[in-house]
Amino acid sequence: MQYYNKLEDIRPDRPTVVTLGKFDGLHRGHQKLLHVVEEFAKNKNLKTALFTFDVSPQAKLGKKDNSVLVTNSEKKELIEKFGFDYMIECPFTEEVRNMTADDFVRDILMDKLMAKAIVIGEDFRFGKERQGSAKFLKDNATEYGLNVRVIEKEKDVENGREISSTYIKEELIKGNIKKVSELLGYDYFISGEIVKGMSMGRGFGFPTINIVPEPEKILPPFGVYVSVTEFDGKLFRSITNIGTKPTVSGKEIGVETFILDFEGDLYGKKAVVMLKDFMRPEKKFSSIEELTVQVHSDIEDRRKMK
Repeated sequence: MQYYNKLEDIRPDRPTVVTLGKFDGLHRGHQKLLHVVEEFAKNKNLKTALFTFDVSPQAKLGKKDNSVLVTNSEKKELIEKFGFDYMIECPFTEEVRNMTADDFVRDILMDKLMAKAIVIGEDFRFGKERQGSAKFLKDNATEYGLNVRVIEKEKDVENGREISSTYIKEELIKGNIKKVSELLGYDYFISGEIVKGMSMGRGFGFPTINIVPEPEKILPPFGVYVSVTEFDGKLFRSITNIGTKPTVSGKEIGVETFILDFEGDLYGKKAVVMLKDFMRPEKKFSSIEELTVQVHSDIEDRRKMK
């Protein structure tokens, strides 16, 4: 996949099918769009392209918070797994912000991306003051010479609610990890470089790895979770504590994971911690000894699970 974060660098080698959006979470609704893009590109011998912004325009304008289900680097990795040819992470500059919907279509989609088809969701908006919409594209498709596909939102069969990043965030904040993963279409995860922690776990007999989540990454409630950790292309059963470790520090928020049946130095490596289920809330123990007993109990409980 070719990745661009500057409009002037975009150089597709043949016409494209483009999908556009924030794609926070790259959830099942987004995946529906991506599958349509891939099928259309295959049938028409076009390249696949995904266009997004480096920050949510609504967050940049102060109209919503900037918390995200996936960071920009995580989003890029997910898109790459889908096998897209191009990903454009466009800086939301004043110039782009003030582009009319018509200029956006002509200058970016048609000129730079060589778009022959556009695949978008029903609620996608673009251009100055959000003038552009699915209806705008459909109404002007003939003039632009574009094939425009507008895809209905995917719905949660359990309650009929439309699957959206907002819905998933609500469930994540409640700690409904299984529901979050169901809506995403994959396990909710936290990724990053393994950094040195306080090394206290090693002294207690359960060495752990530490990841410091990016500030904008939205996290579930503090607590201990059933997890699976991936590094070096391998998967390991694990348990993960998300929180401030109040018994020993009580300050910075971190993601600390004990990996079952593994020994070795992982500092500096990239790890992906996938949460499977909630085990217990984080709590402050009266002593290190009490904490140690509880962690060993957590580990034994995890061993009984798949």
